[in-house]
Amino acid sequence: VCDLEPGTGPAPDPKLLDELKLCPALTGAQRDALNALLLSGHTAYGDPSSWDLQTLQDLGPLVLALNQTTLSLVAEAAREDFRRSIKATYISQGHPQREKSLTLLRALAAASAASHARLKRSTARCQSKPITASNISEAILFLSPEQLDLCLSSDVLIENLEAVLVLPNPLEVSQVLKRKVDEFFPEGIPEEQLRRLGQLSRLYSEQEISEWPLKSSETLSALLSPSGGQWEDAQVQQLLSRYLALGGSLTGPQLREVGGRRLCKLQEGQLQQIPAAAIRTAGQLNISSCSQAKKEQLYGKAREAFCSLASTPGPYYCQIRPYLGGAPAEDLKDLANAGVAINMDLDTFLALNPQELQKLSVSDVKNLLGENLPLLKEAEQEPSVVSWVQRQSQRELDCVLGIGLQGGLPEPTGTASPAATSLATVPTPVPTTSASVTSLATGTSPVPTS
Repeated sequence: VCDLEPGTGPAPDPKLLDELKLCPALTGAQRDALNALLLSGHTAYGDPSSWDLQTLQDLGPLVLALNQTTLSLVAEAAREDFRRSIKATYISQGHPQREKSLTLLRALAAASAASHARLKRSTARCQSKPITASNISEAILFLSPEQLDLCLSSDVLIENLEAVLVLPNPLEVSQVLKRKVDEFFPEGIPEEQLRRLGQLSRLYSEQEISEWPLKSSETLSALLSPSGGQWEDAQVQQLLSRYLALGGSLTGPQLREVGGRRLCKLQEGQLQQIPAAAIRTAGQLNISSCSQAKKEQLYGKAREAFCSLASTPGPYYCQIRPYLGGAPAEDLKDLANAGVAINMDLDTFLALNPQELQKLSVSDVKNLLGENLPLLKEAEQEPSVVSWVQRQSQRELDCVLGIGLQGGLPEPTGTASPAATSLATVPTPVPTTSASVTSLATGTSPVPTS
């Protein structure tokens, strides 16, 4: 059933619909065919206009495939009851189910919005009882965005903001809440209130963020918390820029929340404001997208952060590894000759500054890679590896590495090998007799014998 060709479509058979509920996902063509079948009314569910809460629940996973045409035919009361049942169980759901619930809530909200759009603005008025602290959660869950906008006062929202933000608010509702917050703080949101914004903070533009009084490390941490949802990269850049411009100092946990990719988008002057102590507690940051200048800047801070481990090369390497793309050749040579196996992985080796890699000897590379040396053969076509090989003696590549790398410098023609030269210059030994040994011991000349 799940593999039916799009042109076939589901047959008007309730048993077939029950089997479709077991499919991991329906294709676009299958969803279109399903909606066409349900709109025909030739199923056990009847015409969509007759559906109630129980019908929507009986549809199970198929309700996720309903389009706006089908949903708009469902009575408003049935849609509202269904939305309430979803929200009532949202808090106890796991993450995958929450995503499905949010999809349904958005679809239902869109269907309601389409219906409310037909109402005249002149008739718009609050049709609910006053919203207070005791019923605000219920109002947020069950009122349409339009009614919520008309019925909710800004002061009641601010007093109960935390209780409201734990609810599964669709985008339309969140936009109403943001507008109410801005109405309450016409001169700008105070810093202590920024910490409370949660998911609403993600609705603010870069321009709005650039005016926030973001001075406290605690406020920045609260804003970066993943509990509030995903930030856009541009928003994070503006958050960090504003915080640093007002004299803030980033911590390790904050760097971890920001991530290496976004960190690389900061200006070099902003990176300079990051203390070495923050690098020490940030964990493994991926800074591969940084420019070479920024890699070198961050490597300098990492070297300072982990200098106390320099006497133990193994642990030191583990900590500084993400930043080695900015290391100079001198530091890489020190690692290579530390006397312990570094066993640098190939990805880290290929991420080294190509200009600094060219300064490493064959022995340096062998010592750095250790047990991972054979993997270098697989990367021999990488530009940085090709350039490095072309600078090395082929004899040395063969004798020291022995992994089959080709393309090194040949031995000059007509030049005897060091071994041959040494053999040619060794004087011919004179046979030693017992008389000569005696003369060395006594200091007298031996008498020639025939």
